[in-house]
Amino acid sequence: MPFGLCNAPGTFQRCMLSIFSDFLENCIEVFMDDFTVYGSSFDACLDSLDRVLNRCIESNLVLNFEKFHFMVEQGIVLGHIISSKGIEVDPAKIFVIAQLPYPSCVREVQSFLGHAGFYRHFIKDFSKKALPLSNLLQKDMEFNFDDRCKEAFDCLKRALTTTPIIHAPDWTIPFELMCDASNYALRAVLAQRVDKLTRVIYYASRTLDAAQANYTTTEKELLAIIFALD
Repeated sequence: MPFGLCNAPGTFQRCMLSIFSDFLENCIEVFMDDFTVYGSSFDACLDSLDRVLNRCIESNLVLNFEKFHFMVEQGIVLGHIISSKGIEVDPAKIFVIAQLPYPSCVREVQSFLGHAGFYRHFIKDFSKKALPLSNLLQKDMEFNFDDRCKEAFDCLKRALTTTPIIHAPDWTIPFELMCDASNYALRAVLAQRVDKLTRVIYYASRTLDAAQANYTTTEKELLAIIFALD
């Protein structure tokens, strides 16, 4: 497919998913031209690699050998460090964010929230913490980076540098979904309990719009359930 067409990325992704459809969530994860082949042991990973490479041969896919990393116990995948411990943020990306000065204009606020938002699923109550900064993006809002904004900015940077390790889901045990609502935000946590310990899989949150902020407490709690299940 030619580069530059607006539908090219989506079509290419669907093509890759179609080729490896029977391997997905079993021995491979695919995003565009990035393949992650995995196994629970060295032998299992070797078997998975053999199956995937044979499928590539059958499909006439050409791979770049120089970009391969074979039999590693830890690797960076789409800006995340993946290992047997779980999923972590990429320290190199966090270092860049941590060095940013206070924004001096709306565009810099947008840039910071964009970078920080990439790891929002690691941060509990991200939307609540970011609310003073998000308010600066409202239309016709005068830019005033006051103490509340500075506190929110520093809070998010601290949260990013102390993010927990989140875990990939284990499909053999039950999931727990916890949700809550405040006067101006919704939040949810997807987790699993292993050996009486809660293992977080994903944090999610969003702010309420003007109409939703006027809901009753019961309505907000119900909205949080809908948000968590969506």
